Amino acid sequence: MEYQLCEDIGYGISTIDTGYCRPGFDASHLLIEKDQAALVDVGTSHAVPRILQVLHDKDIAPHDVRYVMLTHVHLDHAGGAGALLQHLPEAQLVVHPRGAPHMIDPVKLIAGAMTVYGEERFRRLYGDIEPVAAERVITAPDNFELSLNNRALLFVDTPGHARHHYCIWDARSRGVFCGDTFGLSYREFDTQHGPFIFPTTTPVQFDAEALHASIDRLLGFKPERMCLTHYGCVENVPRLAAQLHRMIDDFVDVARAVAETGEHRHAALIARLQDVLLNALQVHDCRLPRQRMVDLLTLDLELNAQGLEIYLAKRIDDAGQQRT
Repeated sequence: MEYQLCEDIGYGISTIDTGYCRPGFDASHLLIEKDQAALVDVGTSHAVPRILQVLHDKDIAPHDVRYVMLTHVHLDHAGGAGALLQHLPEAQLVVHPRGAPHMIDPVKLIAGAMTVYGEERFRRLYGDIEPVAAERVITAPDNFELSLNNRALLFVDTPGHARHHYCIWDARSRGVFCGDTFGLSYREFDTQHGPFIFPTTTPVQFDAEALHASIDRLLGFKPERMCLTHYGCVENVPRLAAQLHRMIDDFVDVARAVAETGEHRHAALIARLQDVLLNALQVHDCRLPRQRMVDLLTLDLELNAQGLEIYLAKRIDDAGQQRT
């Protein structure tokens, strides 16, 4: 299927394909209210020319972009923020209090990503990570409110995927910019039943209980749509939330089932997660060839397995400490 650089979805919201990894994988959302604009998540430094091109195409001057809002500071969402801000002279960076220090001084952020990907692949995926001047940073704690040209935006603390994660409730669109809290939904998996969705358990702060609670908190706003970084805007929110809750539990059950497999744990996690997702896609009536589905899921399977291994290790450590 073909993806556009920018897709308008109404209410002054557009989905921009950042080009990370593959088309239709990673989005930045542009929010326009009259003569002001804001961006939610921005991809990597490689996405900067793409975002600037969309601003130009929409006749948005760089000084009219007031905010760059990061749902969290994982580099596929935040890696390009410092470089992008160099082109947006009036924009301020809005970030969770736990994430702000890593945007001002990204050394630990870079080191952590290099541990996951290796230095060569890190450079290819993310390019240079530029720091953000502290005076341009706004920290957004729970229930923080911001106005974009009198359009109210509410920042909601939503741990589970990461402890430095917020989502943004936009009452105007009755939508939530939800980063990774509301999972992943690739358009290739859409069927007559609608979107398919599944959770992301990437390293290092996945917390199943917190993620369940965060999803339920978002449902309390009765949203009509969710704007996902991976990928785009989805509706029929209650159905998708129920699927997410089930699959979080399924993923945790898989992790517990392979907890005793020792050195083969990682491979076992990937294989069983793949089975869970492929079976769910079959129920969803996805007609893509099996290998195509596996190819689309490969990166997520690897990262989700890594995150579940860390989740397991923490649970085991916590249990040992309680016994002693």
